[in-house]
Amino acid sequence: MSQYKNNSNSKRAAALRYDAGKNKAPVVIASGSGYIADKVVEIAEESGIPVYKDDSLSVILSQLDVGSEIPEELFSAVVDIYVYFLNFKLPKNES
Repeated sequence: MSQYKNNSNSKRAAALRYDAGKNKAPVVIASGSGYIADKVVEIAEESGIPVYKDDSLSVILSQLDVGSEIPEELFSAVVDIYVYFLNFKLPKNES
């Protein structure tokens, strides 16, 4: 017998996409907790998409509906992440 256990300490993840031609802000394209969070991270890593870990932000983003733009209050935090990835460099053996 399996049981669903609602654990507030469960891992959370969200994936964002930004298309300046279509959206005013980044859009949540996947999110969830527990197993779903693990799959979001796994798919990103398998696709060569860098993963940024921020527990507080992931909790907030994972509560947004998939397909929704992030609220203006999160712009600064998400811009910081985009800047981090713009400066992200792969190790020499992976480039």
